[in-house]
Amino acid sequence: MMKIFFQIIFFSLLAVNSLGCIKNTANLPNSSVQAVTTSPSFPIIKGLSANPVVRLAITIPDDNPEQQFKAIKGTINAAAINSIQQIDLHLTGAQPFVAGASLVTIQPAANFEAKFDRKFTPGVYFIWFSIVLKADAGIDGKIELNCNELINATGKSIAVTKDETDHAKRIGVAVRKAGDNEVHTYRIPGLITTDQGTMIAVYDNRYTGTGDLPGNIDVGMSRSIDGGKTWEPMKVIMDMGTPHANNGVGDPAILFDPIAKRLWVAALWSKGNRSIAGSLPGLSPDTTGQFVVVSSDDDGRTWTTPKSITPQIKDPKWHIFFNGPGSGITMQDGKLVFAAQYWDDAKMPYSTIIYSEDRGATWKGNILGPKSNTTESQVVETTPGKLMLNMRDNRGRFRSVATTTNMGATWTEHGTSYSVLPDPVCMGSFIKANVNVGSTAKDILFFSNPNTSSGRYNMTIKASTNLGETWPKNNQLLIDERQCYGYSSLTRIDANTVGLLYEGTRDLYFVRVPVAEIIK
Repeated sequence: MMKIFFQIIFFSLLAVNSLGCIKNTANLPNSSVQAVTTSPSFPIIKGLSANPVVRLAITIPDDNPEQQFKAIKGTINAAAINSIQQIDLHLTGAQPFVAGASLVTIQPAANFEAKFDRKFTPGVYFIWFSIVLKADAGIDGKIELNCNELINATGKSIAVTKDETDHAKRIGVAVRKAGDNEVHTYRIPGLITTDQGTMIAVYDNRYTGTGDLPGNIDVGMSRSIDGGKTWEPMKVIMDMGTPHANNGVGDPAILFDPIAKRLWVAALWSKGNRSIAGSLPGLSPDTTGQFVVVSSDDDGRTWTTPKSITPQIKDPKWHIFFNGPGSGITMQDGKLVFAAQYWDDAKMPYSTIIYSEDRGATWKGNILGPKSNTTESQVVETTPGKLMLNMRDNRGRFRSVATTTNMGATWTEHGTSYSVLPDPVCMGSFIKANVNVGSTAKDILFFSNPNTSSGRYNMTIKASTNLGETWPKNNQLLIDERQCYGYSSLTRIDANTVGLLYEGTRDLYFVRVPVAEIIK
């Protein structure tokens, strides 16, 4: 990402001509034409009309005459051919990817030749290869496109240099795209896998804009019975009725209870302006934001009507109390636990938890959090009875972490707190999963977020093989380096695979990731 970033900064200092050329202001020491490819870390997403995979940079030094090119030759791995609908070539400026002048559209082939006829004056040019996947493309394989030769008008071949970036691209699927079902923006993913192997995704349906509550927002749900390869049509499972414009519910989290075979979804209901900014002390929906839940006893096919549990769990002095988005857990002794947050009587936020000891019939809250100025959190049970809370810290730069062995009566700051996991003040996903590491099944903690201390980009999955004591740099995998809204949710798919649902910009993307690619 940093290499591409500095390339963008450098080339933005050069003048752009009408052909999409970046005009160099100094002679290059090597007077020969150069062609170099780079491949940023972007998954190829099924359902999108553009997926930039490779950028070819053509440099024509100032002391060269005008050049005429007629073709680019390259290769695609044979296993990917049947997944690709078409490949589009775009001539662009210095931008990471902008769908500029279309050079040509070609059909996939193991050995392809993209033919065009274009003259180029001295300067630097970028040609992007963009892939469109077929509707029935699988998402477990990878696609690798390489450019090998640039052919000029006389038939001379110029060898293309491949840089060190990985040209093999992961495949994903757009679970929700902006505009689907007349929804302006999809945000705030939560993801869980049931004991039937069904994946349930929940998220905000933001009908009229990108903004948070208050607003016209419902909780939507998508269901997959094949490990995330395909998804059933979206259903609205939380809608607080009219007036829709000022009666929204959002920021969902999802939990599966394997004992009762029941799914739970928690969310924040803002009746009028009763989201964070407008919520007041008290318990009534007319005064304060509501912690509401729904449940499903049939593997996510149907859902109950929303019910507020605010009177059970909120201290009336607090301004607001609601869940942390993402996913909850079932402890080994059967307790159901959601991460949560409250804003106290001085409007200072704290991360905390709620839990149920009776399969969700009643809930316990009013639990003081471990650290001030923390909000969206996620919780895991590291060892029997020991909870670890991983928190968004509004101070910025890092995640904060605390543990409890008595359901939040007391907390201990963890050794990794505010020092090990970089975070740009964003929600992050945090799960424990029993997966295969080599030939051994082991409990692993997985964490995903934009892996930066400032700015939401570089969506990354990390793994801890010692229950969160350390997070080695070699046990992490960059999924998507693009700017994004930044929220994500992880789930275990099977012993060898985890799934990640994450925000693009107004869209929600899903990828399947082999554990072996994360834990080296």
